Amino acid sequence: MTLPPLVPPAGELDAEGLARYSRQLILGEIGVAGQRRLRAARVLVIGAGGLGSPVLLYLAAAGVGTIGVVDSDDVELSNLHRQVIHATDAVGRPKVDSAAEAIAMLNPGVTVRRHRLRLDQDSVAELLAGYHLVIDGADNFPTRYLVNDACVAAGLPLVWGSVLGFAAQVAVFWDAAPDGAGVQLRDVFPEPPAPGTVPSCAEAGVVGAVCAQAGSVMAMEAIKLITGIGRPLLSRVLVIDALAGRWDEVPVRRAGPKPRRSAPAGTPTGTPSDPPPDAAPPPDAAAPPDAAPPADQDATSRAVALPDPGSAFLLDVRGPDEFAAERVPGSVNIPLPALLDGAVDDLPGDRPILVICRSGARAEVAAASLVARGYTDVRILDGGIQGLAGRQTPMTPRP
Repeated sequence: MTLPPLVPPAGELDAEGLARYSRQLILGEIGVAGQRRLRAARVLVIGAGGLGSPVLLYLAAAGVGTIGVVDSDDVELSNLHRQVIHATDAVGRPKVDSAAEAIAMLNPGVTVRRHRLRLDQDSVAELLAGYHLVIDGADNFPTRYLVNDACVAAGLPLVWGSVLGFAAQVAVFWDAAPDGAGVQLRDVFPEPPAPGTVPSCAEAGVVGAVCAQAGSVMAMEAIKLITGIGRPLLSRVLVIDALAGRWDEVPVRRAGPKPRRSAPAGTPTGTPSDPPPDAAPPPDAAAPPDAAPPADQDATSRAVALPDPGSAFLLDVRGPDEFAAERVPGSVNIPLPALLDGAVDDLPGDRPILVICRSGARAEVAAASLVARGYTDVRILDGGIQGLAGRQTPMTPRP
């Protein structure tokens, strides 16, 4: 259903504004009144990363008057293939500063509020109080649930997105939506997943263009809510499969009684921990081929048989939790992110290196990195640990 406009119009558009936004103004659904609503809007964006980058750029281009940017991290070189708001010369600088400068270059009429901090239960309510809506492009589950619960308590709409590999999901969560139509994140995913059961983008990979697909949808959902046009993704989760070229949606119903304005009793919101580079998918999203399986109930490490690799050095590039639960005897664990950052001091240069992961996807990336560094005999375990059963030729050279 179409919702009432979230923000009342304010001020008049000058000649520059009429020219800048002319292609939006001629759309009857937006018009001058809608543009004035956008200019009066205050939107808080959590994260200036893969999802936050297109969100911030398109909100600024559309003329949203005040944009808050929350991010505590600095720009890294590995961010740039997907975090398109940052340029190469921004590496090493705070993301909030880089994002603010990019927005100023795109649209100097936008006010940017920089929040270089890591959200916690002591700061989140005060921060959200100054905004009309929140957009969640966070990169860790504790922050996502913390922000959701704060939006529920404050009655604010939350535009939510998640991306990993070639897949993405987008939804609007608004517990206090008119006519009792609201839902929140906990109606879809009641609790965050156990640590180590869902891989980060650093472990499983992500395509920048998929971030752009999801981020542009998130920006459009914010514009729809602000101006009161169209049908928002409320009570629906949009599911994007970029490889298949397919967009589907999943309906969502409120799990608790109506009305509800706070998180269920006893449900923890948690305190954010150090995040991985990008947003991970919700706990029951389809895992990519190289995703980590849930840890066993007991903490015993399981040895995995490997046909004789000869004198090869066995390099396991999975995460520490995966390695602790299941490993090839004699293998050494260097997680892929650390390897890509240059952690190769312990690798031999005088014998073959056999790279191991769960299915082979991370091993391919690691092998390419090692070859680029000058290692001449690098092989991968085709199919990874999960493909060992019945495999006769486990090693494939990588030129």
